[in-house]
Amino acid sequence: MAKIGVMICGHGSRSQAAVDEFAVLAKALPPLLPPDWPVEYGYLEFANPVIRDGLDRLRAQGVDHVLAVPGMLFAAMHAKNDIPTVLNTYARQHGITVQYGRELGVNPRMVAAAGARVRAAVDAANAERGEVPLHETALVVIGRGASDPDANSNVSKITRLLWEGMGFGWAETGYSGVTFPLVEPCLDHVAKLGYRRVIVFPYFLFTGILIDRIYGFTDRAAAKHPGIDFVKAGYLNDHPEVIATFAERVTEILDGDTAMNCGMCKYRTQVLGFEAEVGLPQESHHHHVEGQGASAPGSNVSDCTLCDTFCTGECRLADAGHHHHHGDGHGHSHGHDHDHGHGHDHGHDHGHGHGHHHHHDHGHAHGHAHGHDHHHHPYPHADHPLGPESVRRK
Repeated sequence: MAKIGVMICGHGSRSQAAVDEFAVLAKALPPLLPPDWPVEYGYLEFANPVIRDGLDRLRAQGVDHVLAVPGMLFAAMHAKNDIPTVLNTYARQHGITVQYGRELGVNPRMVAAAGARVRAAVDAANAERGEVPLHETALVVIGRGASDPDANSNVSKITRLLWEGMGFGWAETGYSGVTFPLVEPCLDHVAKLGYRRVIVFPYFLFTGILIDRIYGFTDRAAAKHPGIDFVKAGYLNDHPEVIATFAERVTEILDGDTAMNCGMCKYRTQVLGFEAEVGLPQESHHHHVEGQGASAPGSNVSDCTLCDTFCTGECRLADAGHHHHHGDGHGHSHGHDHDHGHGHDHGHDHGHGHGHHHHHDHGHAHGHAHGHDHHHHPYPHADHPLGPESVRRK
């Protein structure tokens, strides 16, 4: 009989707090799975252990059949390309079976977890600042943002399910990076709608620089619009329904129901605006930042000349002058607006003014001397005024 083990594949972050929260989630999973299934975890980049380390630990416990799931909310390039490459390479090298499940995705459990976070924020605001009817309250859901329209559209679906499920007066969707609208332009638009209260909810699993960014721009919006009550909701973290969804993603692999959502995947079919990316090979471009850890250079706001109290992401813009030092804002957490799909053909240096904000420098000066060609495509809306360009100091 094959011995089954479970591998949770995280993204990784230079934020130690984010890494700690992910580890808590991995430890909460075993009680929901068969007792004889060892559970390990690892990260794609920045943090240790890397995915290979977790797989090594499973093999050391006699595991030869691994059920692996992406520790991610939606499937964009990391879940579709980077993690499968690492898993497939490992399985081939060591002669074991690795089956890959799907991302958390949009489902009733995840919506219930999100709804609980939003409801808690509404209740706290009503108690502390006075009652405001939901019909006079706007909800803003902020997702990570990717150069993958299918992943981005799923954030909109979460927004609609919360909006309609709870009865907010209005709702909008924004993103912390890569695509549009980013947090600040999104909140500026919402401020024009005339709602008394705005709930800002980061649809994220863990803390890190992007949570700091979302809350930082929320503070900025509140200062600009003193007549509106801006409320920060908590992110998903280890809500029991999130843990339960992870357990479901693992066990359903054995039922044969593990289909990744490829129906609207830009690598498999012609999606509006991304037609050139059909058939791109699966490859990971994260091996050069594996295991770098939270102390990598340029990994905190205090070292940055562009930011005051939180990382705005301005360092992603090519002409900011020192974007080589850090990834997604100072390289900490999520370290990389590198829009998975985008302008750096790694052979030229974008002579065009708007910079594409990604040069995904993961802490090393770019140019990618290490001999692999990623065949990335330019993100078609890199110059959108509500996207990364919106953080450039005017």
